Amino acid sequence: MARAFEDKRSAHQKIAAGLRRQITRGDLAPGAQLPSTPALMELYGVAGTTVQKALLMLKEEELLIGQPGKGVFVKGSTQQAISPTVYMPPAAPGEPYRWISEAEKRSQRGSSKLLEVAEVIPPHEVATALGLEEGERALLREQVLLLDEEPTELTRSYYPLELAQGTAMMERRKIRGGTPTLLSSLGYPPREFVDEVSSEIPTQEEAVALELPKDMPVMLTFRVVYSDDDRPIEVSLLAKAAHRYRMRYRLPIT
Repeated sequence: MARAFEDKRSAHQKIAAGLRRQITRGDLAPGAQLPSTPALMELYGVAGTTVQKALLMLKEEELLIGQPGKGVFVKGSTQQAISPTVYMPPAAPGEPYRWISEAEKRSQRGSSKLLEVAEVIPPHEVATALGLEEGERALLREQVLLLDEEPTELTRSYYPLELAQGTAMMERRKIRGGTPTLLSSLGYPPREFVDEVSSEIPTQEEAVALELPKDMPVMLTFRVVYSDDDRPIEVSLLAKAAHRYRMRYRLPIT
């Protein structure tokens, strides 16, 4: 028998959660009008101030928009599915970074903003995945990826210094085609990657970079990319706004 458990969230948080799920899963479509405040008060058995707090949360998340004299409407869309596998192959010669080319296929504008390029002592799990000794440094390239000027993903990618030194990866500038293309040209093409995906409370850096509303978690991906002979060539921490995106994987069953 399942043990009793009480949802201790406030009433407006519970209402917002239910409406958010209807929006992100498409049950409330973009442009749909929500019931009036009195109707929502009756539906949920709460006061008007509680309804307004719930709607304010979703407005701050840019899922709802109020139109004076008309009502409250769904502004956001269903969550956008991102397929990691399409971004992994190196770009063809002369082609842009796959984040940009894949966005164009969806009639979106993809761009990136480089935040930092530095030699650092990486986090413990990154060092372990790269096979580094304690205190050994790696190259960090940190950037924000954007879709239609909206911050979408904070990417912190780490590379073994022995691969990066003497290359454009060490320079504070964007790389044509992205690092997968450069690594492939050096004889280290990406062959396989392993993702571990979790939902976590954002750090201050993540909240600011992704312009997250209050109390919104991030979808955090810990990714290890391998080249030939299972050599790790890149380890990344990828943070996405959890209410805007979902991951899509299509894998063969063997």
